[in-house]
Parts: sequence; C-alpha cells; structure tokens
Amino acid sequence: MYAFYLIRVIIFLALTKFNLVSIMKRLYGIALFFLFFQNITFAQDLPSIQTDRPDQTECPFITPRHYFQFENGFSYEQNNQNSNSFVAPTVLTRFGINDHFELRLITEYAIDKNELEKTKGINPVLIGFKTQLFEEKGLIPTTSFIGHIGIPNLASKDLKTIYYAPEFRFTMQHTISEKQSLSYNIGSEWNGETAEPMLIYTLTSGYSFTEKIGGYLELYGFVPQIEKPDHRFDAGLTYLFHPNHQLDISGGFGLSKNSPNYYLSLGYSFRFKI
Repeated sequence: MYAFYLIRVIIFLALTKFNLVSIMKRLYGIALFFLFFQNITFAQDLPSIQTDRPDQTECPFITPRHYFQFENGFSYEQNNQNSNSFVAPTVLTRFGINDHFELRLITEYAIDKNELEKTKGINPVLIGFKTQLFEEKGLIPTTSFIGHIGIPNLASKDLKTIYYAPEFRFTMQHTISEKQSLSYNIGSEWNGETAEPMLIYTLTSGYSFTEKIGGYLELYGFVPQIEKPDHRFDAGLTYLFHPNHQLDISGGFGLSKNSPNYYLSLGYSFRFKI
C-alpha cells in the first residue's frame, strides 16, 4: 500500500509543472532529517546501503523490507561538438517488499540540445521490480532479475513514445575477496519507437579501499539489431558517510565511433524505514 501511494505521488510530480529544484531541495531536506534522527533506531546488523548507481551495472541486492531507497543523480553527456544532454535529476525509487522482492520507479528530467533544437521534459516513467533468484554459492553468483516498462503517456508532450517500452536484465555478482567483487549484467531494452530490441551488457570490478570509500572500473555497451554496436568505458568512486547515505562521482567515454564523447555524473542515495 505504501509503495502504491509513493508511485502516485511521484507520477503526479512528474506530470505537473512543479519546480524540480524545489522538489529536490525538499527531498534532500527529508534525507537530512532521517540522517540526524535515524541513528537512534538504526539496526546494527543491517548491511550498509547497496545502490544501483553510479555504474551501469545493476547490483543483485534487494532493498531491505519496508525501506524506501532513493538514488538521485545528475549527469552531463557530450555526444559530439554540436550535441549534448543533461539529466537533472534522475531518481530511482526502490521499496523493499520482502527479502527477495522490491518495487521500482524511475523518473528523469532530461535536456537534449543540438544545433537545430533543444528538447526538455520528463522522459517516460519506468515502473518495475527486482527479484532475487539465487544466493552466491561456489561458482554460482548472487543473481537477480530486474524488469521495467516505460509508460508512453507518463511523459512530457515532446517525449512521449508510440509504444510501451519494456526492459529487463539479469544481474550477477561474484565475491573475489573481502575487498573486491566482479559483477555483470545481460539483458535487452526497447525504445518505445520501434519493435527491435537492443542487447545490453555490463562488466564491472568493484574495490573497497576503506570501509567508506569504494571504486570501480567498468566496460558496458549496447548492441542493436540493425545499427552498429556502442561500446563504452567508465569509472567512479563512492563515499559511504553513513550506513544509510552515500555520495558518488563517475565519468566515462565512448569506445566506438558512434558512442558519445564522454559523460560526467554526481549522485546522492539514501534510504529510510517506514
């Protein structure tokens, strides 16, 4: 029931003309409230926050039961000398139903600019879930399945799509050592404009430098049916300044001729129990 009302609120905000800066200020105000007061009730045996950002590889871990988790990011992408895009912000909302299942909602406000035009607005809202399939045992990695569907009409007028846009991926992770992990995803997505799916792959190695600072290196890409593949590389750092709060910074560049030149991203994630 809580997740249902959250989805309604976020969709309402996405489709109205509320000032996004004001919305984010309120969101961060809520986060600061929980940061100062949740130490009293924080369960010491609960693992620290596990996020699906800043890398492109989604983690297989489920948001704890009855926790809301908000993963917020701002990114700038330089496609070429005459084209760029700015996402401010992207918000992934996660709600833990039980130890094996979570609900997910993705909203993005994007600004795309080239020589001829400038387009801005809410991209189609994505609604989905994540479910854990296997726990790590020997050669079997921790494995989960993520599924979303983009809703054509839950978007700004200029960004609505013709069709519903599904996407899915299997996300897996191996523990290499106490400090290092190896993760990878495989899946497909549709853009809502054509019937052709696009293969997605990711491969990342994460490393914990300290209990609070982590980093990663990643190779990922998109393989459409007709056009040429788009391969990319990125890296980033995370700073866990509280078990329920994390900052991140990342950046990457394209490896293919049709890839964007580079991108930069900043993010802040937090969670709280209802």
